[in-house]
Amino acid sequence: MNEKIFILDTNVLLHDPKALFNFPNTTIILHTITITEIESFKKETNERGYNARESIRIIDSLRQQGSLIDGVVMENNSIFKLYIGEHKIKPAGMQNDDLIIELAEKLSKNNTHVLLISKDFAMRIKASLLGIQVDDYQNENISKDNFYQGWKEFIYPSGDIKHSIEVILKEIQEKYNFTTNEFALITSQHKDNYYRLFRFIEKDYFIEVNETEFLWGIEAKNPHQRMVINLLLDDSVQFVTLFGPSGTGKTFLVLATMLYKVLCEKVYQKLIVSRPIVPLGNDIGYLPGDLYEKLQSWMQPIKDNLEFLLHKINEENNGSICVKMPQARKKYHHKRGSRPPTMEHQYNKEKDSYPKRITIEDLVGNESKVSLEAITYMRGRSIPFQVIFIDEVQNLTPHEVKTLISRAGEGTKVILVGDPYQIDSPYLDFVSNGLVVASEKFKGQRVFGSVYLHISERSQLSALANELM
Repeated sequence: MNEKIFILDTNVLLHDPKALFNFPNTTIILHTITITEIESFKKETNERGYNARESIRIIDSLRQQGSLIDGVVMENNSIFKLYIGEHKIKPAGMQNDDLIIELAEKLSKNNTHVLLISKDFAMRIKASLLGIQVDDYQNENISKDNFYQGWKEFIYPSGDIKHSIEVILKEIQEKYNFTTNEFALITSQHKDNYYRLFRFIEKDYFIEVNETEFLWGIEAKNPHQRMVINLLLDDSVQFVTLFGPSGTGKTFLVLATMLYKVLCEKVYQKLIVSRPIVPLGNDIGYLPGDLYEKLQSWMQPIKDNLEFLLHKINEENNGSICVKMPQARKKYHHKRGSRPPTMEHQYNKEKDSYPKRITIEDLVGNESKVSLEAITYMRGRSIPFQVIFIDEVQNLTPHEVKTLISRAGEGTKVILVGDPYQIDSPYLDFVSNGLVVASEKFKGQRVFGSVYLHISERSQLSALANELM
């Protein structure tokens, strides 16, 4: 036998039911124990349950085309087979993973082109120790080294940055492929902290992002935070993804900018905040108390950021929490001709009616301008003229993220935040989580922007923890 054989682990189909169709010109084999495992998940109401039911439907449709034991030819010229197994009763102490590994080992003795595909780290390790070729299932061409960060950095002499920026922008655009709303960070070769920041719009047009205190005495502490503020304050950018470890300011900047949009500019009616602790379809019913009490402990990290933000607001407040925003950012384009699309916004100068000192109860209680919600209850909704802010999105699948984004109605902005290096879900990794996949799919779209932040601003201790541990 010289055919190329791929054996799929159960978790591959639970991650992507259409994985069977992603390996052309191969023989794809499933152990029947895989069908049993998939069936055990089909009654779940979450994403895993949906994928289990979809996988069974796909396999049943292939069954109707011929014998699954002998093999069914699929449209991509692959052959799909089921392996019944030699054990009518599973030997005592033998795990399901062991049966799949046993199949791979058996087929490997007669064929050098056998590959076991699994998203289970432990299973891949055990199989490799037996000399079996193993690989992770990756349906996206993404890696930790080449994912879309939303910015490119270039180093030039200070004099050139100050006097020849037009030449620099032309040069970098000719050498590198910029996507819409991607930032160009031009840093000094000799002077620390001297840089100029530009956002690419289209063709030869860049907008310079000027340094400014944007509201309530809050300033960007590094160029990447300036990028975040620039995207969040731009109402034409309806979808934003923010990456980075803890302490980089992602959640704080989202709450600060979006509260200003809701309370002062009144661009949006409400800020909806959520964060997953379980898959999308699961409920939070097992937590003690009523819904409000359940959400309090669940949302404590958000409340911590809100309390710190409100402390800053109240420090700067002189009778009105809404002050005039800075003027629209300077536009820059290095080629003469028509101007780029305008990025100005008409700011609402109406004075707010909030008390001199504002509390969380003012926002979440009577005014209900901030809504802490469970992701479960967003399915099937249409949400217009609001901000949807989801934290810890690295623990959601691409399908779950698609469900959330598709909730956005007219005039709604969606912001997804997370750290793809810190994933808790056993079936997700850096390249398959919904945060990274959504960013890759949307890059280049006019309504989308993304920033990867890597500089911790929380404290020296926090920065060392991220670096050393």
